[in-house]
Amino acid sequence: MDIATLIGLIGANATIIMAIVLGGSAGMFVNIPSLVIVVGGTLMVTMMRSSLSDFLAAGATAGRSFGNPLAAPEDLLDQLVEIATIVRKDGMIALEAVEIADPYLKQGVDMLVDGTDKQLVAQQLTKDTELNVIRLERGAAIWMSIGDFAPAMGMIGTLVGLVQMLANMSDPKSIGPAMAVALLTTLYGAFLANIIAFPIEQKLQQRIVDEGNNNEMIVTALGFIQDGGNPRVLEGMLTIYLSPKARLAKAEGG
Repeated sequence: MDIATLIGLIGANATIIMAIVLGGSAGMFVNIPSLVIVVGGTLMVTMMRSSLSDFLAAGATAGRSFGNPLAAPEDLLDQLVEIATIVRKDGMIALEAVEIADPYLKQGVDMLVDGTDKQLVAQQLTKDTELNVIRLERGAAIWMSIGDFAPAMGMIGTLVGLVQMLANMSDPKSIGPAMAVALLTTLYGAFLANIIAFPIEQKLQQRIVDEGNNNEMIVTALGFIQDGGNPRVLEGMLTIYLSPKARLAKAEGG
């Protein structure tokens, strides 16, 4: 899992749990009717807003993004320059012995080894990127919907609890449970939206940008390699895909 996601998720939950424990009994923050209203209601309304296939795939999309960290652009640059050097020295067929972890790069290199036309390689890889962006955007839209609906369902739960409380003012024993539903649904809705849904949605949007940057670098490099370009020239070309800090480190490192 991406380390920033793991630290953020654990840290946010630990902060809230610590505040709850220090403030008294944690059991008072557990209310099944409130959970049913917020979690169940949010998921059902989100399903209404999307197709069933997109809804079911949202969890896997988020998990794949967090569980498969992308290669750093500077590391990818070094590998592409290495590939260009091998091709220039030993030819395309020598790439069969090169171990490549990035599936997108491996797909492109396999096409080079097979002698696929340069234009077809670019078209295939570009289309693959476009389809992947669509999948990630659909997943991000589901999580955004969850973030949008969770506070609203929390408000609905609050109104339900208030109605129950006001309808039973003559029975003091019923006021406490009804007030718990009223307040905890708001809490659950805010938690689901801001601790889970929105961070995942934003992480997916970041993934789209980062994958697009890496994939564009790969397509550019493979086209240059097929044209027999010089590895040193390729390295200079690809530095535009690096952050300013990484460019400086690359320049200082030679």
